[in-house]
Amino acid sequence: MKLDVVDKKADYIGITGSVLCLIHCLAAPVLVMTSSLLRDDTLRAGFLSLDYIFIAVNIVAVYFATRNHTSSAIRTALWSFLFVFAVGLLLEEVSPVFEYLAYAASTGLVISHLFNLRQHRIAHSR
Repeated sequence: MKLDVVDKKADYIGITGSVLCLIHCLAAPVLVMTSSLLRDDTLRAGFLSLDYIFIAVNIVAVYFATRNHTSSAIRTALWSFLFVFAVGLLLEEVSPVFEYLAYAASTGLVISHLFNLRQHRIAHSR
């Protein structure tokens, strides 16, 4: 029964997770630089490790969003953007390019989830 709720809300969960990740990624550098609380390395590492939570949330959201009745184009877009998103977040310390890649992929995830929602509404209105 709980999986049914996740199936119905997967796109909303994915959109929320991606938007929160964008906010986190844009706010984290400012907070780390300006907050004396985040100067402690353990707290800073914990705050920055939220990336893994965002990856996990988006994996669950994409899995449940593509499980049933999704066009192959949207399914491919969601999984591709998820892969690029995860790679970008995991490698953002290597080069700033990966950070911008993660921003773009997160935006792509939001747009793909919105298209998936639209497709479901059209299919259920028939």
